[in-house]
Amino acid sequence: MKRVDDFRLRLGKHELVPIMIGGMGVDISTADLALEAARLGGVGHISDAMINTVSDRRYETKHVKEKLALYKFNVLNEDKSPVKFDLGRLAEATRLHVEATMRRKQGAGLVLINCMEKLTMNAPRETLKVRMSAALDAGIDGITLAAGLHLGSFSLIEEHPRFRDAKLGIIVSSVRALLLFLKKSARTNRLPDYIVVEGPLAGGHLGFGMDWANYDLATIVAEVLQYLKDEHLDIPVIPAGGIFTGSDAAAFLEQGAAAVQVATRFTVAEECGLPAEAKQEYFKANEENIEVNQISPTGYPMRMIKSSPGIGDGIRPNCEAYGYLLDAAGKCAYITAYNREVAAHPGTRKVKVWDKTCLCTHMRNFEIWTCGQLTWRLKDTTHRLPDGSYQLLTAEHIFKDYQFSTEQQVALPEKRIP
Repeated sequence: MKRVDDFRLRLGKHELVPIMIGGMGVDISTADLALEAARLGGVGHISDAMINTVSDRRYETKHVKEKLALYKFNVLNEDKSPVKFDLGRLAEATRLHVEATMRRKQGAGLVLINCMEKLTMNAPRETLKVRMSAALDAGIDGITLAAGLHLGSFSLIEEHPRFRDAKLGIIVSSVRALLLFLKKSARTNRLPDYIVVEGPLAGGHLGFGMDWANYDLATIVAEVLQYLKDEHLDIPVIPAGGIFTGSDAAAFLEQGAAAVQVATRFTVAEECGLPAEAKQEYFKANEENIEVNQISPTGYPMRMIKSSPGIGDGIRPNCEAYGYLLDAAGKCAYITAYNREVAAHPGTRKVKVWDKTCLCTHMRNFEIWTCGQLTWRLKDTTHRLPDGSYQLLTAEHIFKDYQFSTEQQVALPEKRIP
C-alpha cells in the first residue's frame, strides 16, 4: 500500500501534503495547531466559533463583558430577541484572530477558517457575512463552510474582492446536500475549490439523523466522486470522519480522494486548545463512553464523551453574554427546555435539563467533550506514564505519522522520562 506522502493535494497554484486538520470550535483548533499543519506543508483550520470569546481570551478585548452589560436588563426575560451582536465588534474579533494567526504563518501550507452556518447569532445572514468578510479582509487563505447547507453563503461574499481568489470549500454528508449547494450557488458562477465529505464517525455535529450508523464514509465518497465525474466537474474531494491511521488515509487517496481531513487524533496534541485535564479524559475514554445524542440546540445530532460535565447541567441561559445559537427570532431550544424544567420544579435552586444543553456556555468552558467515534483508540497512540496519565503528542508527530505510516501502524512518540 502507498503512503499518504506519495500523493499531493492541488488547490490552484498550491501543491500540498494531502492532510487537512479539521476545524474544532471555540479555539480547540488553535492557531498553533493550524500553523503546524501549514508549516509541514498541509492544511490547518482555525475556527470562528464564539469568536468574540476567543478574542477576549487571546487579545484582551472585552466583547463578552460589554455585551452582557448592555443586555443585562434582559437576563430574566424569556424573549431573547432584543439581544444582538455588534457587527463592528464581531468584525474586530475576527480580524484580530485571523491577522495574529496569519502573521505567524510559515511553510508552504494553508490556513483556513471554519465557519458554521448554525451559529445564527440572532441575525443569521448578517453575522455570517461579517464573519466571512472580516476573515477575508484579514488575509485568511480560505474558508470552509461547515455545520449547515450554506445555500446562500457564497452570495453573501460574492462582491468581496477576494471572492474568487481565496479558497472556498463546503462540508457535505451526501450527494443530495452537494447538489443543493451547487444549485443555489450557481448564479455566483463560482464552484467550491474543495468538497469535504464528512461521514457518520466524525466528531461534534453530524450531517445525519440518529440513524447515522446506517451510513458509510467510503460509500458516500464514492457517490460524490461518481457524481463529479458524470458532471465533468474537477473539484477535489476530501473525506473526513473515522480516518485514524495513515493507511486509512492512503486507501481513500488511492480511490480518488484528493486529501483527507482528520481531527480526533489532534485533540490530544500539545498544540490543541483543550485543557490538559480534558485531554486525559479523551485518552481514558472507552468505546462505550462515546455517544451520539440530541442535546445540541441546533437540531443536529452530536457525538461526545457521555461523561461530559455539561450534559444535564441546567444552568440559566447565558444569551446576554453569548447567544451564538439564537435563531433569527431570538429563540434557542435550550431556553425552551430550561424554562420548562424551571416551571416543572418551582423552588428548586438548580434544575437538571437532560434533553438540551446551553451549548455556548459549556463549549466556552470546555465542558462538552465532542469527539470522533474512534476516540477510544487514542490511548494506543502514546505511552501511559507512571502516574496513570497519558503522554501528550506533538502535532508534528501526529501529522508525520499520517504522512509516512503504512500497514495500519501507529508510531508512538519518543517516551519522555518524568
